[in-house]
Amino acid sequence: MQPFEPQNMKQHEHWMRIAMEEAKKAEAIGEVPIGAIVVRGDEIIGRGYNLRETTLDSTAHAEMIAIRQASEALQAWRLLDCTLYVTLEPCPMCAGAIVQSRVPHVVYGTTDPKAGCAGTLMNLLQEPRFNHRADVIDGVLRDECAAMLTQFFRRLRKKE
Repeated sequence: MQPFEPQNMKQHEHWMRIAMEEAKKAEAIGEVPIGAIVVRGDEIIGRGYNLRETTLDSTAHAEMIAIRQASEALQAWRLLDCTLYVTLEPCPMCAGAIVQSRVPHVVYGTTDPKAGCAGTLMNLLQEPRFNHRADVIDGVLRDECAAMLTQFFRRLRKKE
């Protein structure tokens, strides 16, 4: 994988499209379409998509599932040399898990005005009082990631 820099946008877009495929899996089963992957080098070591409704588990966010899978793959809780790609800005819980698992790089698609903790409401990923901080790139395929969520909620409102 190329160094973690905004200049490598083609590479970031490539991985974000794969995270979007994970989001589509959530949408296919009636979940809010949010997807995440953890990449180490040129290999995906963790994948996840939103499963809160299906599992009745408030912690079953895409990032949490991808982080757990990546930790299993590495047999380590520290996800050093990894990048987390997620279609929606991490919430406080997921931002905390990212910090705790020492993920050094986070790339997200669209902001979350209601719960975003990578810069929108607050920035837990770069909080100087924590012992770990993550580099963040936001807005990768923003329009596509946002449209997926907007269309999902539009369809949901029509059903109601």
